[in-house]
Amino acid sequence: MTQSLEQLTNDLISAARKAGADAADGLAVRGTSVSIDVREGRLEHAERAEGTDLGLRVLLGQRQAVVSASDVSARTISEMAERAVAMAREAPEDPYCGQAAPEQLATEWDIEALELADPSAEPDPETLEKDALRAEAAALAVDGVSQVSSASAAYGAQQVFMTCTNGFAGGYARTSRSLYAEAISGSGTGMERDVDGDHRIFQSDLRSAEEIGTRAGERAVERLGARKPATGSYPVLFDERISSSLIGHLLSAANGAAVARGSSWLIDKLGEQVLPEHLSIIEDPHRPRIGGSRPFDSEGLPTRKRSIVENGILTGWTLDLSRGRKLGMESTANAARGTSSAPSPVNWNIELTQGDKTREDLIREMGTGLLVTSMIGSTINANTGDYSRGASGFWVENGEIAYPVNEITIAGNLHDMLRRIVPANDARTYLSRVVPSLLVEGMTLAGS
Repeated sequence: MTQSLEQLTNDLISAARKAGADAADGLAVRGTSVSIDVREGRLEHAERAEGTDLGLRVLLGQRQAVVSASDVSARTISEMAERAVAMAREAPEDPYCGQAAPEQLATEWDIEALELADPSAEPDPETLEKDALRAEAAALAVDGVSQVSSASAAYGAQQVFMTCTNGFAGGYARTSRSLYAEAISGSGTGMERDVDGDHRIFQSDLRSAEEIGTRAGERAVERLGARKPATGSYPVLFDERISSSLIGHLLSAANGAAVARGSSWLIDKLGEQVLPEHLSIIEDPHRPRIGGSRPFDSEGLPTRKRSIVENGILTGWTLDLSRGRKLGMESTANAARGTSSAPSPVNWNIELTQGDKTREDLIREMGTGLLVTSMIGSTINANTGDYSRGASGFWVENGEIAYPVNEITIAGNLHDMLRRIVPANDARTYLSRVVPSLLVEGMTLAGS
C-alpha cells in the first residue's frame, strides 16, 4: 500500500529526532508527468515519469544540512536522517538559519479557492499525441511554413506535503497542461523560426491546438527576409511575449538573496523611485488557477498579497526567514525549496500596472524604432544594472511596422530604462507574470 505523503514526512521528522537533530523539516513530493513530441505527422518521443522524492533539512544549533532521496523505504529514511545530522555537524555555523516561530505559521487556508488542481481525469497519451499532431498540422497549413521543428503536448500532476518540528504540517496538489509548436519558414540561410504555446492548470482553459499551431506558423512567416537595422539610439518596444523579462530583472535585484550578498543594483534604492510614479508591481499568491499561487511558503508562513513597487517607489525586498534575519527585516513569506535545497526567496504571481493604450498605439507614437519579439543571451551587471541583450523583431518607420530584423544588440542601464517605461494594455491576465508590452525611449541599438 502506498504511504501517504504526510506519513512519509512524519517518518522523516521522527528519524531526524532519533539521529540527534535539534529541529527538522520533512518534504515529500509525489508526481506524474507525461510528454509527447511529434514530428512530420508521427510520434517522435514519448515519456512518462512517476515517483516520490523526499527531502530532509536538519538543524543542529546554527548549523544545517539538506539531503534527498527517491526511495521511500524505512531504511532509506533512517539513513537520510543519520547522514543529514552527520553533515550538519561538519557544516559552518549560519547565524541566520532556523525555522519559523510557531506564532508565524500558517494555521488555516482555503486550498479549494486557489483551484491549483484540475479534477478532470489525466489525459491519455493518445489524446496528447492527437493534440500535438493537430498543432503541427495547423502550423504546416500556414502558407510559407516549410517545416515544423517540434510540436509537443504534456501533462503533469504533483502532490506536495511538508511537516516541521515547529508544528507546521500542510500540503496541496497541482496539475498542469501544456501545448507548444515551433514552426520554420524559408530555407537554407534564410530560414526563420518562431513558436507559440500555452500552459495552464485546467485542461479546459488551454487554447486550441489549431490556434497555437497557426500562430506559430504565422510568426515564423512574418520573420522572413529579416535584416539588420542601422546602429543608433532609438525607442524600443518590448512585445508582451518578452516584456516580463524587464520586470524580472527588477525582481531579481529586489530579491533578498542578492541584497544580502551585496550584489544588487537596487541595494541603495529602497524607498526610492524605480518606475514611473503611476506604476506599481503587485504580488498576489492567491489568484485562482494561476501557477504561482500557493497558500503558504516552504517555511510554513502564510502567503499574502503585497506591493513590491507602489506608485513607482520600491517598498521592500523579497525575503525568506534567513535573508530577513540577515537584513533585520521580517520574511515576506516568499521561501521556496526543492527536496535537495534549503529555502530561498522567490516571487509568486506578479502584476505590473497596465496602461491605457494598445500596442498599436505605442507603435504609432514611437515613430522610428524597434519592436522586439524575441531575445537571446543576456549580459546584466548585477551591481550597476548595465543591460545588453541580443534581439530580433520588427523595424518600425513612420509609426508602422516596416520589415523584420535580427542579429541586433540592444543596450542601456536598467535604472534609466525602468524609470521611463510606458506600458500598453495588452497583458495576458491568466499568466503568473502579468506584464504588458513596454516602450522604452532612447536605447542603444547595434546593428549594421
